[in-house]
Amino acid sequence: MKKTLIVAGAVVMLVASGCSSKPNAEELQQLESLKAEVASLEREISTKESEKSALNRSIADKSAQLNQCEQDTKVVQERLKGM
Repeated sequence: MKKTLIVAGAVVMLVASGCSSKPNAEELQQLESLKAEVASLEREISTKESEKSALNRSIADKSAQLNQCEQDTKVVQERLKGM
């Protein structure tokens, strides 16, 4: 999102800094290039967010397994004390 705003600001500056009211071919090419870069960055963000969600689920699963192991260990220790 932050990068999108930066790119949009750069595009506005490019268009506003020109002397003519219409963008020339080079400016249009830069605009298309920036749009492609924004789209690529947004796809990358989406991919990273998906990876983050998967990692968070994995962490939650591992934490649950760890808690279960700790409980099992306590039960075994209590049974060993009772012998």
